[in-house]
Amino acid sequence: MQTKANFAKDRLLRDLLLAVALILVALSVFFILRATRDEGETVVVTVNGETVAEYPLSQSGEYSINGGTNILKIEGGEAYILDADCPDLLCVRSGKISLEGDRVVCLPNRVMIEIRGADQ
Repeated sequence: MQTKANFAKDRLLRDLLLAVALILVALSVFFILRATRDEGETVVVTVNGETVAEYPLSQSGEYSINGGTNILKIEGGEAYILDADCPDLLCVRSGKISLEGDRVVCLPNRVMIEIRGADQ
């Protein structure tokens, strides 16, 4: 007969194995979806929901957005917000984007940069 302590230990082990399996499945799905996305071709800049500019991802440059509230930098086939005047700077810390569907959003300034492919 199994004691309560052994039952609790077995249950804890099963719960731990289930959690590890779910994490592995989630990571696998994430990496598979990331690997199947195409490289982007165009950086689309939107302010207040209106497209204000489009830049080729292949052409390096630095662009002032929304009267200078944000600075977009494109280099090496990647785009990112170099500087912003918002208080939290989450958009600056979002990092570089280069794949179709990638986005960086600056909510205080209502700015969004998005990567689009040839077919979009």
